[in-house]
Amino acid sequence: MKSLVARAVKGSPYWPVLTHPLLRRVLPGIGVSALGGGMSSLAVSWLAMELAPADHRAAWVAAAVAAYTLPGAVGAFLLGGLLNGRSGAQLAGWDALLRAGALALIPLVHVLGSLDILLYVALLGLSSVLSAWGKAGRYTMLSELLDKKDHLAGNSVVNVMLELSTVVGPLLAAIVIDRGGPEYVLALVALSFAVLAATYRFAIPRGSGQEGVRAGASRSEGFRAIGRDPGLLGLLALSFGFFLFFGPSSVAIPLYVVEDLQASAATLAGFYTAFGIGAVTGALLTGYLRGLPLMPTTICIVLGFGLALVPLGLGLPVAVSWISFGVCGLFWGPFPSTTTALFQNSAPAAALPQVLAARGAVTGVAVPLGAMAGAPIVLAVGAQGTLLASAVCLTALGAAALLFRSFPRRPGKQSPEEAGQDMRP
Repeated sequence: MKSLVARAVKGSPYWPVLTHPLLRRVLPGIGVSALGGGMSSLAVSWLAMELAPADHRAAWVAAAVAAYTLPGAVGAFLLGGLLNGRSGAQLAGWDALLRAGALALIPLVHVLGSLDILLYVALLGLSSVLSAWGKAGRYTMLSELLDKKDHLAGNSVVNVMLELSTVVGPLLAAIVIDRGGPEYVLALVALSFAVLAATYRFAIPRGSGQEGVRAGASRSEGFRAIGRDPGLLGLLALSFGFFLFFGPSSVAIPLYVVEDLQASAATLAGFYTAFGIGAVTGALLTGYLRGLPLMPTTICIVLGFGLALVPLGLGLPVAVSWISFGVCGLFWGPFPSTTTALFQNSAPAAALPQVLAARGAVTGVAVPLGAMAGAPIVLAVGAQGTLLASAVCLTALGAAALLFRSFPRRPGKQSPEEAGQDMRP
């Protein structure tokens, strides 16, 4: 029996990732910071609601969510010239260090009695300046260290930890908020990023893997590389639409809990935890998708997510909404891994960090745009109506992408799978 289990484990697509001599040293640090990220998902919006005037909560929650992502899109374009020649681990480490420092200032200023909503949003914005490069660096590191056939599994291992944190993180954050306040949660988040920065610095020796962005690369190199590949351009458009249409929900869910349900932080944590359980399950299954054509699979993920979000917009009981949001998480789980694998295996190796940063810039704009659109939509149709609108738009996006893909392609045009994008070994 033990031998069967051992063979099953060693035959898993995740075995080469978990036993890699360098990755097994850096994965614990990623796990610690992922837990901090899971806690921040609740704390960022909760502290914004505490600091903002009661009659402008929706606008300030949207501003806080946007500040935690939007500056990364600006940094992805403006800082390319400064980050040329850096390895994936260096890019990710610098992002973690900046996040640790900026987020640590929030509880410090709060203790001093000087934190207001404007300063809070500004510090969130500062923390996210390198976020697109940090994500690009993380997945570039995986591409540098792993064989091509193991990229999907490597992405999935990291995303399992990121999604697992959304199960435990919000619950821990709710406990800390109840006993102290959301500012103490952000202190713990800052500490987790400090651990990650140290991990990248000491766990990955300099010179490991490839050289990252080639010296002298143009700031717009990543965008040009994507523009030359119709498959990646379509994938980027799909990703942009996905984050844009879900953005209003990120504002509507906490307001729905606080104002419509008049519930506590624990109820909001229940939504995030249900989503996290589904996302972990979906991420765990991702490694076994390598035999499927990943572009159609990714489109079906978007369609399924939209359909699963519909019950939240219908005002069903909380328990049913939790389950539905958990199903959303199940569809979401594979999405980061499949989209990243498609980019990793299509972009030129020397320009991969630029390409991934460009992708991060575009999706980083989509999230705050959707969040900022959420405020006026909530004012117009309420939080519940906003959730329903998001669900309808996401469903329509997935259906339109499937319909577009069914059209015959012009001669000479290749799909991502035909260009070698499926993950079959």
